[in-house]
Amino acid sequence: MASRLELHEELVDVLGSRNVYFQPPESIKMKYPAIVYERNDIKNKHGDDDVYLQAYQYKVTIIDYDPDSEIVQRMAKFKMSRFNRHYVVNGLNHDTFTIYY
Repeated sequence: MASRLELHEELVDVLGSRNVYFQPPESIKMKYPAIVYERNDIKNKHGDDDVYLQAYQYKVTIIDYDPDSEIVQRMAKFKMSRFNRHYVVNGLNHDTFTIYY
């Protein structure tokens, strides 16, 4: 099973900068474009009364001033990703994905 820190580094590669935040507190001043992600669920596969496989589900949000951001296109090609929705808050475009890692 891959670690969350490995996921973090892959998201840094998708974004092309270090503006990747895991569950940031509201006191953090983010720089844009950015990726914000959080753990959403854990899927367990059971067999012989034991868990033999786990997949962590994360909600990943791309935040950018550009409504046609290339970052969204790169995230859409990320392994095990599914686009959820797009919305705008305070002039910033938010595109959310669900990924398993």
